[in-house]
Amino acid sequence: MEISAKTRLLAVIGDPVAHSLSPVMHNAACRALGIDAVYLALRVSADSLSDVLAMQAATGGAGNVTVPHKEAVERSVMRKTDVCARVGACNTFWTEDGGLVGDNTDVFGVSAALDHLGVARKGGRWLVVGTGGSAHAVAVTAADRGASLWVRSRNADRARDFAAWGRTIGADVEVAAGAVEIDVAINATPVGLAGHDSLPIDVNHIPGVSKALDLVYAPKETRWVHALRERGIEAQDGREMLVQQGAAAFARFFPGNDAPVQVMRAAVNRALRV
Repeated sequence: MEISAKTRLLAVIGDPVAHSLSPVMHNAACRALGIDAVYLALRVSADSLSDVLAMQAATGGAGNVTVPHKEAVERSVMRKTDVCARVGACNTFWTEDGGLVGDNTDVFGVSAALDHLGVARKGGRWLVVGTGGSAHAVAVTAADRGASLWVRSRNADRARDFAAWGRTIGADVEVAAGAVEIDVAINATPVGLAGHDSLPIDVNHIPGVSKALDLVYAPKETRWVHALRERGIEAQDGREMLVQQGAAAFARFFPGNDAPVQVMRAAVNRALRV
């Protein structure tokens, strides 16, 4: 890839961010389409976030947002799409008229990953572990698909606040107290990024579950995915969600260009075979 003074710069911002495969995926897409752009990962602390966003707006920047900044960026952009406002979290941004526009392609990504897993399009009983930006996208998806949703968090106050917020956007959300009978379990926490992490939730605490989606991705898949499969539960990690939300974001970055989804998926899968 030749980088010149004309090369467009895109970035994913987060903390941590070294694990992100967004650069691998988007750079492969740009090469495939002959687009003069390069995509980087920037580790940005909470204290530096406002300065980095101001720099992005001043330089016509675009990119993505990962943990833990999605909710803060949603509050900071000049303008936001309806879905971004509904989720209350921003994972995709670009510049228009000197200001940042925020969007959320996680909702599309979650829904597409659930389709890939064979989850019913309507109804069902879901559990989401976590209350951050990705969990918000899960709640919106549940509302749109008419699924009942339970939330589990290590912080009881955050779980109650999340459930109350979820009801305001039309989701049927309750706090999970103890074991709960569900069809689908979704991990929307960062637990699993490190190989020594504990499991986001014990399989014994989700009786009846038949399908599970871990929004974390890792080489050779996450420990939670392996533990679920050992129990005969159909499970997948977050790579398909990554690809689908990335393809939707690519269309925002480069209007008029169809994202090369197969190229993006192949790049992610190659990186995760390590």
